[in-house]
Amino acid sequence: MNGIKLKNCIQALLGSAVLAFGLYNVHAFSGVTEGGVLGLSLLLFNLFGLSPSVSGLMLNAVCYFVGYKVLGRSFITYSAVAAAGFSGFYALFELFPPLWPSLSDMPLAASVLGALFVGVGVGTAVRVGAAPTGDDALAMALSEKLRVQLQWVYLISDLTVLGLSLTYIPVTRIVYSLITVVISGQLIGFIQKIKIRI
Repeated sequence: MNGIKLKNCIQALLGSAVLAFGLYNVHAFSGVTEGGVLGLSLLLFNLFGLSPSVSGLMLNAVCYFVGYKVLGRSFITYSAVAAAGFSGFYALFELFPPLWPSLSDMPLAASVLGALFVGVGVGTAVRVGAAPTGDDALAMALSEKLRVQLQWVYLISDLTVLGLSLTYIPVTRIVYSLITVVISGQLIGFIQKIKIRI
């Protein structure tokens, strides 16, 4: 493929695996959610029982289409690898019971641990130009078109989804979700900027 590197595809898959692991083992059972497509996937899971392995792929397709128009072919190729990896890994993890079901009684720990998995997972994929959940594609495209800084696009998206999540998450838990989105967003940005030569 034109300029597509195997090591980047592997890194995109690794990031997707970390993300899916954290989303399933922490967020799906703790009552602490994410914003953006991740949070919307969890909202659909809680309201309708629709697995994030399905809803995530569908929602991401729309985001990737928008991102492709702005970010180009290599981005969409790496993102397709990452999105398929996320769905596959999440479906795999669903075959097993969650590792830490007791996190539902420790929302602060769940919010921080979940943010670490999301931040490291997405950050690892974003470093090679891949977006496992589509949030990055949509945020970058909107940032470019609207001339708004990327962090503000993320914040508006996350706050919108968290607001909708009040249909199944108590207000006191949403506070922990806010902690999650702030930590994970900062961690994604930090990991994206790390210079590593492989």
